[in-house]
Amino acid sequence: MDIRPAAYIDGAWHNGDETVTVTDSADGSDVSQVELASTRQAAAAAEAAHRAFGDWSRTPLDERRAILERLADGLEGRSESIAATAAAEVGSVMAFSERVQAGLPVRVLRSTVDVIDEVETEEIIGTSRVLGRPIGVVAAVTPWNYPLYQAMGKVAPALAAGCTVVLKPPQLAPLTTYDLVEELEKAGLPPGVLNVVQGRGRTVGEEICGHPLVDMVSFTGSTAAGSAIAATAARTVKKVALELGGKSANLILDDADLDRAIPNAVRYFLMNNGQTCAALTRLVVPRSLKDEVEERLVAEVNAQVVGDPRDPASTVGPLVSAEQRLTVERYISLGLGGEGRLIVGGLDLPDGLDGGHYVMPTVFTDVDPSATIAQEEIFGPVLVVHLVDDEDEAVEVANNSPYGLSGGVWSSDRDRAISVARRLRTGQVAINGASFNAAAPFGGFKKSGYGRELGRHGLHEYLGPQSLQFHD
Repeated sequence: MDIRPAAYIDGAWHNGDETVTVTDSADGSDVSQVELASTRQAAAAAEAAHRAFGDWSRTPLDERRAILERLADGLEGRSESIAATAAAEVGSVMAFSERVQAGLPVRVLRSTVDVIDEVETEEIIGTSRVLGRPIGVVAAVTPWNYPLYQAMGKVAPALAAGCTVVLKPPQLAPLTTYDLVEELEKAGLPPGVLNVVQGRGRTVGEEICGHPLVDMVSFTGSTAAGSAIAATAARTVKKVALELGGKSANLILDDADLDRAIPNAVRYFLMNNGQTCAALTRLVVPRSLKDEVEERLVAEVNAQVVGDPRDPASTVGPLVSAEQRLTVERYISLGLGGEGRLIVGGLDLPDGLDGGHYVMPTVFTDVDPSATIAQEEIFGPVLVVHLVDDEDEAVEVANNSPYGLSGGVWSSDRDRAISVARRLRTGQVAINGASFNAAAPFGGFKKSGYGRELGRHGLHEYLGPQSLQFHD
């Protein structure tokens, strides 16, 4: 079994003193070993990024553009390998892994290149010329559910803006980081501009988020971890961008096309086996449609094939780890204990799936909006259904959440759907199942965090305005 090094600092890999084993989510077998960086190496990575910042921030925009374009081409050429890695690490079924785990990072890179000229955009306000200046050294801390995409959502705009980066990948899914570094080297990125430290959040993560030479922290993960990181960063007055948890509502209005809405609702709550912060895990349904919606949900869920993510027939794979499986099972037990009425799924598994971290797609209905399974992020293949009497109650239930990351609205009247969507306190809303847009701003309200990623809005997170005043 190969052993991957712990830290990439100033253009060279360095070994660590400790290793962890990356396991296959489908059967628990060993995939690779990864060395963990020390806090000393994390500090060295921040120092390397600081040294590289001056030259990189002055690099002509066309050179930065060309590097990102070559990186996009390089990652696209490795898409098959990247998809296979994500299937093993995360449990993403191959069709999803190819389209999202491997394909979306390339789309993010290309959409960043499309807006890179924003970096040099100037605004005249009276006697002032306002410029965007790179924020400095960025600590990027990413989660395990979309390892390469989440890295690209931070690294691409930071590099485009002229910032340098210290990246801490997720411990459970660290392997695509090595693909990223190799392709960045081929693309011609100078040493020190991107540095990587593998390790635990409580050690190397805390070190880079609190390091005095780091100017900004961009974090994606749980709300609890994000709150702790923001507190650490505040001690040295850093800018912070947080993309945190979600418990997003999908509203089916009384005139919705159920032939389209229900299959889409199932796909959205099962996205990446439910391991998605923006998954639509609450379905808000008119009481008058209760029986028909429940019947359709059961049929659609029963049509899913739970199995090895590398099997082309599988539509739902395993969860990332045994710990995550146990967490999801505890929430299902709460539902079975009285928080909802089970209509499909539960704790039983089909024969032959006891070697991996599998959970059956599960739907509870008649769930009170204040129930634990309706309020807390489960991060697994579990959907809760709320029944409402009218549109106003649907909006009230949707907004009855500590989170505000995503959402959906279904209506045969597009203007009505948009009107309802504008009343939701959430960062993005899919109207009638519209597709994700990698150029539009992504982020949330309330405990889902602050700041935005992707497109021009994500690029501007890494630029600070500078005003130059002139005489009339």
